[in-house]
Amino acid sequence: MERIWLKNYDPAVPHSMNYPKITLQHLLERTAQRFPDKTAIIFPGVLGDSYRITFRQLNQAVNRLANALISLGVKKGDRVTLLMPNCPQFVISYYAVLKVGGVVVATNPLYSPREMEHQFKDCGTETIIVLSLFYRTVAELKDKTKLKKLIVTNIKEYLPTVTRTLFTLLREKKEGHSVDVSGVPDTYSFQDLLHKFGDTPPNIEVNADDIAMFQYTGGTTGLSKGAVALHRNVVANLYQMRGWETPLSLNQGEEVIMGVMPLFHVYGMVTVMHFAASTGSTMVLLPRWEPTQVLKAIARYKPAFFPGVPTMYVAINNHPDVKKYNLRSIESCSSGAAPLPLEVQQKFEELTGGRLLEGYGLSEAPVVVTSNPLTGMRKPGSIGIPFPDVDVKIMDAETGEKEMPLGEVGELVIKGPQVMQGYWNRPEETRMVLRNGWLYTGDMAKMDEDGFIFIVDRKKDMIIAGGFNIYPREIEEVLFEHPKVKEAVCYGLPHEYRGQTVKVCIVLKEGEACTSEEITEFCQSRLAKYKMPKHIEFRESLPKSLIGKVLRRVLVEEELARLKEKGKADKKQ
Repeated sequence: MERIWLKNYDPAVPHSMNYPKITLQHLLERTAQRFPDKTAIIFPGVLGDSYRITFRQLNQAVNRLANALISLGVKKGDRVTLLMPNCPQFVISYYAVLKVGGVVVATNPLYSPREMEHQFKDCGTETIIVLSLFYRTVAELKDKTKLKKLIVTNIKEYLPTVTRTLFTLLREKKEGHSVDVSGVPDTYSFQDLLHKFGDTPPNIEVNADDIAMFQYTGGTTGLSKGAVALHRNVVANLYQMRGWETPLSLNQGEEVIMGVMPLFHVYGMVTVMHFAASTGSTMVLLPRWEPTQVLKAIARYKPAFFPGVPTMYVAINNHPDVKKYNLRSIESCSSGAAPLPLEVQQKFEELTGGRLLEGYGLSEAPVVVTSNPLTGMRKPGSIGIPFPDVDVKIMDAETGEKEMPLGEVGELVIKGPQVMQGYWNRPEETRMVLRNGWLYTGDMAKMDEDGFIFIVDRKKDMIIAGGFNIYPREIEEVLFEHPKVKEAVCYGLPHEYRGQTVKVCIVLKEGEACTSEEITEFCQSRLAKYKMPKHIEFRESLPKSLIGKVLRRVLVEEELARLKEKGKADKKQ
């Protein structure tokens, strides 16, 4: 196939690359040798102080925990679950599991016990490294799953001195962080294990074709599935990312990365943690998204790179004190996980002077597949062009067998060295998405004559009203143009005559007032009549995932439950 997008690569970006047959932990070890005294992690406190770890110290801690895991019986191929937010313990644990040949299963701490139970059972994990705040939930699941060994760590263990003291006095017991595991069978203290074992590297043979991780999908269509990624899949993507960053003259061992994207999410895991470890960049880790703390961290630690999602940039743009902070260190930001409205992109670039680039990735190809060029042409609303060695086609949505002409909508399918091996223990679902070497993404898209790709919507989110296909993103883009609109989401509701009808939920900017009539009038000159929202709801906030992605499915479920109750009430009358 002709790669028509290559003509739009930045001049220094390679069209193809050679990928070393190495493991992810080898990248960290190599960086620790090259930049032993460079700060690997900055963990900020509340008073402008911070806890810092060098790459030498990080690698030593990783070796200590790896030796501890071996002593606890963790073998090559065993799945080990990590349940914690962004903190040094996550990074140490991740690479320690890899060094013993284990498979990392990073779990969202905000999952319900039912969701955790499903993941633990599905992957067969027997060992978990958990933040003390979530220990009780995990302990209650021990008898329901294969869990045998629990390693518990407290967030304060790597807080700077003053912040740690304040945390101990004011928050630890009140918020449920205080846990005493001494004497509890098969339960261990993270710090006790680090102090007990030496930092000699474990002698376990791990190669590029071994499994590195299971990354569980969001489960929006049912129970979540574990996407199986080999070391070489993730290493290839890291090298692609480094090749894409070439126009900025990335100085290895000198850069700083803003690490507020959760590391348990594949996006943050690869673009922050693995990217930093492979380039000698410093990670500024924040346990949760809090706009003021992020602004303070940017001003203080001056990161050049800030991977994020649109809602983060929206929050920064609309922060009342944003102009008090110096954000000019930012050179580039990758935006993923959700569509990036043009208005958000433009305002953020005005504030920072950096480039905010929309890209595209997914757990099944960890993690980045396409991006707009760093210095060359980019197109608003586009997810950009494919990375080196990534092929893309647009196939018909019905059969997936006919390639669509340029400009026509179909399902986005991709092929590249980062594509997963399949879903864990789900051969039928694997066959549905992996066909003849191509990954069928479930996203509806189109490609233009320059090779730029435009996501129209998720295949399952498409609204069919009166026989017309309506893509929510198109309507959301129009709503974001309204000067009073801060956030907006569109979805379909059941309709007796048209099949479905369009509803939008809107969050207004602070201090603004607006009516449904005003929104309707605004949309009339911008949307075809059949695309017009028939239901408009103003809300204080929208339901979001921990990474800030708007949960459209939650709104749909609320609506369906409401309609069901209304139906019951009507029958009673």
